[in-house]
Amino acid sequence: MTGGRDRPYVYGLVMALLSKGLRLDVVGSDELDGPEMRANTDLNFLSFRNNARTDSIRIRGALRALLYYARLITYTAVASPKIFHILWNGKFEYFDRTVLMFCYKLLGKKIVLTLHNINAGKRDSNDSRLNRLTLGIQYRLADHIFVHTAQMKSELLQDFRIRSEAVTVIPFGINNAVPCTNLTVTEARQRLGLKDSERTILFFGNIGPYKGLDHLVTAFQRIGARHDEYRLMIAGKHRNGAEKYVNDICEATNHDVERGRIIRRIEHIPDQETEVYFKAADLLVLPYTSVSQSGVLFLGYSFGLPVVASDVGSLRDDIVEGETGFLCRPSDPGDLAKAIQTYFESDLYENLTGRRQKIREYARERHSWDVVGEMTRNVYAQLLELR
Repeated sequence: MTGGRDRPYVYGLVMALLSKGLRLDVVGSDELDGPEMRANTDLNFLSFRNNARTDSIRIRGALRALLYYARLITYTAVASPKIFHILWNGKFEYFDRTVLMFCYKLLGKKIVLTLHNINAGKRDSNDSRLNRLTLGIQYRLADHIFVHTAQMKSELLQDFRIRSEAVTVIPFGINNAVPCTNLTVTEARQRLGLKDSERTILFFGNIGPYKGLDHLVTAFQRIGARHDEYRLMIAGKHRNGAEKYVNDICEATNHDVERGRIIRRIEHIPDQETEVYFKAADLLVLPYTSVSQSGVLFLGYSFGLPVVASDVGSLRDDIVEGETGFLCRPSDPGDLAKAIQTYFESDLYENLTGRRQKIREYARERHSWDVVGEMTRNVYAQLLELR
């Protein structure tokens, strides 16, 4: 049960489970569809949603959402799988957390949740009693919950009183859905109009206040005032409700964009174009103000790209100072600028060509989808009381 989104995680988990001999129904959308979802006889892909543009007429969006839930409830009534594994809820979170969960339980399904965030409302500073209530209902109705870090498990147990034995910490699988071709670093830079001598920083992914892009812009402009060879790439679409935040950032960066110091692409970046940005960059920056874990971190590692990240959530658990990147204080542009310059003065940057492969190997060892698939299959077997 995918909620119709997050293709990298869905693809990685599905392929890992298929390799373990499981048969799966994948409830998805056209965004998740593709040849790999149709090629295996043990995989039944069900596209219940057409992810049309968000600027469509509202009534059409409402009709699409109603059609999605009608299909989902109909499927639930006749579905043969005994385990429903929810990776993401649908558009109407409160409905999914309550009515759908009770529906699944009444039909005798074992429910597994994968939580990428324990409480996104708390992270985004818009938490409410209703949000916490519906989260608590979903978490307590679940038969088992996967989280990605020990810190997330502690938060889940403390804030929602979930039984420890019902929660398993699994790695965040490294992104293997984004194509990686023979494109070279030089070719990637040429496509983006960058010179080999320019020190290039990348911010990638959905943009919202908790992502801290405003702090990175401030830090970059401080560095740029003293060093002309630095460049910043901003690539990603804005999150729902973050329009003003993104507009403010655009206003703050317009002059740098005109001067060619910032490359700004505020839109969804297709998988086929993602590698251009990661191969053109010398450094990935994650200036988050609040986060549990980051899929962008592991996407960067899959390309062997070092990272400078805020010391929030569990990011420090996956960053080896001086080997895979550096940490800085959150919401502190001055310390972020210092960490960026520390990186560009380090041995890690000086020997980046050779270090890229070591970073990739580090990520594969710690965040293997094979490990995730094995742990997931074992939980399924326990829930079904199989050997």
